[in-house]
Amino acid sequence: MKRGKKTEDAAADEENDTGSASAKKTKKAKEPEAPILYEDPPDKMTCKDGREPNMKITSWNVDGLRAWVKKNGLDWVREESPDVLCLQETKCAEKSLPAAITSMPEYPYKYWAASDEKEGYSGVAMLCKTEPIKVTYGIGKEEHDKEGRVITAEFPTFYLVTAYVPNSGRGLVRLDYRKTWDVDFRAYLSELDIQKPLVLCGDLNVAHQEIDLKNPKGNKKNAGFTPDEREGFTQLLESGFTDSFRELYPEQTNAYTFWTYMMNSRSKNVGWRLDYFVLSSSLLPGLCDCKIRNKALGSDHCPISLHIAV
Repeated sequence: MKRGKKTEDAAADEENDTGSASAKKTKKAKEPEAPILYEDPPDKMTCKDGREPNMKITSWNVDGLRAWVKKNGLDWVREESPDVLCLQETKCAEKSLPAAITSMPEYPYKYWAASDEKEGYSGVAMLCKTEPIKVTYGIGKEEHDKEGRVITAEFPTFYLVTAYVPNSGRGLVRLDYRKTWDVDFRAYLSELDIQKPLVLCGDLNVAHQEIDLKNPKGNKKNAGFTPDEREGFTQLLESGFTDSFRELYPEQTNAYTFWTYMMNSRSKNVGWRLDYFVLSSSLLPGLCDCKIRNKALGSDHCPISLHIAV
């Protein structure tokens, strides 16, 4: 999520939270409602087909890697101890990476992608305990790949793709570009899926359904919840992929992964679910759990973790 997006969201959230001025004049002021928080349930360690998970993947939009490291993000990672850690919005060129993360012995195999043109913009990373067969960067289209948004790792039985999907921006100035991205990215994933099933994780910059954000009515013209972006995600799912969280928790409300820094949104749980694990449908029998670690601090997003048997 970008700053401009947050400002617009905050305004929408504030309007929804406080009501109109005229309403205040005619009605007695109400006591503020207690926030409805989401409690991440205990991890399920048995998959749909009875297997136990053999892979744990964590994804986190860190909103600036260097600041996140200073906020002790790595302490949480060591406690969570995923087999693979995927990061988005690192905003850091490889030459400027903190030694605290480049020297982590727990993850001997580290891969970085950054924007070619803008310092401190976009960027993704993948840190692995075991070495992938092959790692590639981007999706094979220069207009997208120059922004450092995708890393793909091939493992023996599946592909892992981490992505930081473009934000449509304040005033939807990049919505047309985002629509092009959605088409091209879907084609890229579909081509991979023909070869091996895949796990896609990251900040996909869309709240798919009204259940996926606190204030849907006030955000229908804002980046992340436009009909075009939501339809793009629907088309991805219809191409043979599954939103793992909704597969397991179809009716779960108040489960968000992003909160603007403004208006005390996180403490009030006025948020959006923008971070996902999307799976090839053939991987569903091995899906055990998809976790939202909303108590982990250090970014305006929280981490999510996937337990899967692959």
